[in-house]
Amino acid sequence: MTKKLKIAFIKARWHSEIVDQALVGFEARMATSGKAHEVTAFDVPGAFEMPLLAKKLGQSSKYDAVVCAALVVDGGIYRHDFVAAAVVDGLMQAQLETGVPTYSVSLTPHHFQPTEEHIGFFRDHFVKKGEEAADAVLMVAGIEV
Repeated sequence: MTKKLKIAFIKARWHSEIVDQALVGFEARMATSGKAHEVTAFDVPGAFEMPLLAKKLGQSSKYDAVVCAALVVDGGIYRHDFVAAAVVDGLMQAQLETGVPTYSVSLTPHHFQPTEEHIGFFRDHFVKKGEEAADAVLMVAGIEV
């Protein structure tokens, strides 16, 4: 019997109309993979809150993988660089401490404005990144150790 993959998918709510597309792409790719799976979505206020929840979910022993999605944009101050670095470092630490693979679909564009053009571009890009995250989850899940 093939084991069903249980995946937690954490989504930051800032720019949710864009970020949610990562889950759309992820689920679409998983559906075509033929691998039995169950995805549970979790919402957090922003990217900064993702590492702690990723760690708690990893410690729960309920999930085979944790995927995190966020769009961290330059709000005109240096804070976005700090947040992006802290998030990536925190996600890496969470997976090292729990042993549960943790994936980042967290993007920090150099230039983002809430215009129709940028929103459309990043919505499409998050779909693709979600698909790539599903590919990574499937690849790592298939590694025998």
